[in-house]
Amino acid sequence: MNNWFKRNGQHLMVIILFFGITFLYFNPVFFGKTLGQNDVTRAQSTTTEINHYRDKGETILWTNQIHGGMPAFQIWAPYPNNITTWAVKAINHSFPQPVGTVLVLLLGSYFLFCVLKLNPWLSAAGAIAFTFSSYNIILFGAGHANQVAAISFFAPVIAGVILVFRGKHLYGAAVLALFLALEIRANHIQMTYYLFLAILLLVGIEAYYAIKSKQTGVFLKSAAFALLAGLLAVAVNTSSLWSTYEYSAETIRGHANLTQKVEKTSTGLSREYAYQWSQGVEECITFLIPNAFGGSSRGNAVSHPNVVKTLTEIGADAGQADYLSKSLMPFYWGEKPFTEGSFYFGAVICFLFVLGLFIVKNRIKWWLLSVVILTMFLSFGKNLPLISDLFFYYAPFYNKFRAVESILAVAGLCFPILAVLAVNELLLNPNKPELFKKVKTAFYITFGLSLLIAVIPTLFLSFKSSDHEAVVAQFAEALKLDQSTANTIGNAFVADRKSAAQADAIRSCLFILVAFGGIWAYLKNKINFQVLSIAFLFLVLLDMWGVDKRYLNEGTFMAKKDVEKPQMREVDHLIDQDKDPNFKVIDLTQSIMNDATTPYFHKSIGGYSAVRLKRFDEVIETHFKKNINLNILGMMNTKYLIGRDPKSPKLQAQLNPNACGHVWFVNKIQYVANADQEMELIGIFDPKEKIVIDQQYKPLVKEQQLTAIPPSGKIKLSSYYPDRMVYQSNSPQSNIAVFSEIYYNKGWKMLIDDVEQPYFRANYLLRAAHIPAGNHKIEFVFHPASYYTGEIISLVASIVLISGLLLAAYIGVRKKRAL
Repeated sequence: MNNWFKRNGQHLMVIILFFGITFLYFNPVFFGKTLGQNDVTRAQSTTTEINHYRDKGETILWTNQIHGGMPAFQIWAPYPNNITTWAVKAINHSFPQPVGTVLVLLLGSYFLFCVLKLNPWLSAAGAIAFTFSSYNIILFGAGHANQVAAISFFAPVIAGVILVFRGKHLYGAAVLALFLALEIRANHIQMTYYLFLAILLLVGIEAYYAIKSKQTGVFLKSAAFALLAGLLAVAVNTSSLWSTYEYSAETIRGHANLTQKVEKTSTGLSREYAYQWSQGVEECITFLIPNAFGGSSRGNAVSHPNVVKTLTEIGADAGQADYLSKSLMPFYWGEKPFTEGSFYFGAVICFLFVLGLFIVKNRIKWWLLSVVILTMFLSFGKNLPLISDLFFYYAPFYNKFRAVESILAVAGLCFPILAVLAVNELLLNPNKPELFKKVKTAFYITFGLSLLIAVIPTLFLSFKSSDHEAVVAQFAEALKLDQSTANTIGNAFVADRKSAAQADAIRSCLFILVAFGGIWAYLKNKINFQVLSIAFLFLVLLDMWGVDKRYLNEGTFMAKKDVEKPQMREVDHLIDQDKDPNFKVIDLTQSIMNDATTPYFHKSIGGYSAVRLKRFDEVIETHFKKNINLNILGMMNTKYLIGRDPKSPKLQAQLNPNACGHVWFVNKIQYVANADQEMELIGIFDPKEKIVIDQQYKPLVKEQQLTAIPPSGKIKLSSYYPDRMVYQSNSPQSNIAVFSEIYYNKGWKMLIDDVEQPYFRANYLLRAAHIPAGNHKIEFVFHPASYYTGEIISLVASIVLISGLLLAAYIGVRKKRAL
């Protein structure tokens, strides 16, 4: 036991340190508070119906809570046969969020640095640098839980790949399979895709060196183990991946249904939408100087002395001046629509990264450099489209993702890896005079750039956005100011932005100077390498901590009762008295695609989802941009319209006179040749009388002479459950029925009297079917094979994964005992 503690004592101390750092930074969550995360609050509105059934111990895979109805796969699904589901549950139940994810970030990256054979304290420094990279902290504050969870598994996945290619095939493959399975289970395919690009580059460099050293056989063996591990990780996640893949084809990331006004790529997101959040080329200076571009759009963590002074001089009191200084103009002056903060990798880390480019001899340097270059070019998006467009138009699946700047999360890991490898090289290379020359070169580059920004900031930066004059004109009009006064305020904003950049540049200079001093002391034999490693650990922590607290601090945490959900409005209480189980509501006072209030309380046409169905999106874009189409709302059973009372500021609910109900018979059919004709007709037809059908479904429509529906012909909803809706029909003749439910044929089946029958799409969005004469029970059941069959495959793969982990552990123990 004593030997065990002697071998692992430093690792234990590092782990205790990690727990301590996490507790200090996130201590409010240990006392009942939670992060006031805007995106989480918005997303919770989509889970109202899901949670209603979860609380009763039931699982639904379809919800009608937003956008008239959609699969629940990208909102929530249990995936109980996936072993990683239980691993994630164990983490989430052991620690209050986001502490569990922070510890995974710290411990996972620490494991990677240990695999790279660095000493524990240097490994801990690298782990802290990656974990507290500002982007990760910003994601926590914004509530992008899945995204930061996916990022947290980057490091151990790469560790597994490195182990495999080092010849530790079984152990490395087991590690790779486990953490890649967890990475995929985090359910942020975009982050996983970016990680995959980095791994491809790593394997490519390994292949190059294998060919160069004539060891292709060894490389192919390692590649085979890595491939098998990857396939196993995919198999473990079959149910989620299959469901996501199947569903994605029907979402805004899938093919366009309309043929008019379609972009060059019609199989993914629009280029404009995908590139909306592109990193500015000059903005990469924030890797080194966090406030060079103003930090957050809100600028709440930055002082505005010049703006406040200018506002008080024109008559504003102190409170008004402070408020206006934070609301008139974004403090961030880049070209993104808005941002929560900059990508800051750390002044110390940037200095060491540049040093690593000069002194690291390990071939991993070339992988890290190639990944950083690729991710930077791809993050530029519309700002440097040459490479981005090649990927957007030709790389498989790349055009499914938006906010291309987020690929810099991968660079956020590469910077600390090369930085700590540079420090380690100081120990491995005995030629200290030659090393010191290169240390000075790296110092001159990073310190010199920071000093230039501090002394002559306008040499590189303008501190004005491209729409600066337009923004000044807008607040001049809003505040009834003359143009000269408005320009004075605008110039004050520029001056404050410049001051913030200068202050952070001086800050970076000081951190680089201290880091340089530590290396000088080591190379001059003033301190030993252990002291240097510990010094860098605390220097990196101090550096990152100070910037991170601008974005996520004590004020970001709130009492849970204050962030759970919005308060029910009077109009919501009135609508809630209607006990019909499945009518829809639309709030006309809010953006349809961003309504985070209505879905909390009602099944809504509005809501927010980045994976909404393409057909729904196309209908909104075509028919709801300028006016509200009551007929389209009516066919979706939108029973209530929330609007403002013209005589008071109160909200009021109005019944939609065009609401068609849950299901109805029609007496007229109109066939169309394509989606464009169908879209045009649903904007002008009466859905209670007529049905519009694409001619591809004509074989499913029994030919008949449709006449007025007899008074005795009725069909109604008799039982509602999101995954199973039961209707009862009674008619002396056969009819065409239209159901006010969204058409999605990847799992919905229709049964008439317990016998499966065909149904088809109608009115662009909805389901319809031929109903025979007589009394019949009609059921729509949602039972997607992608989920249920996928769960069986996931179970088998999970058993194989557990067996592989146990086998790798057993062989490892045997080898240790044999030594």
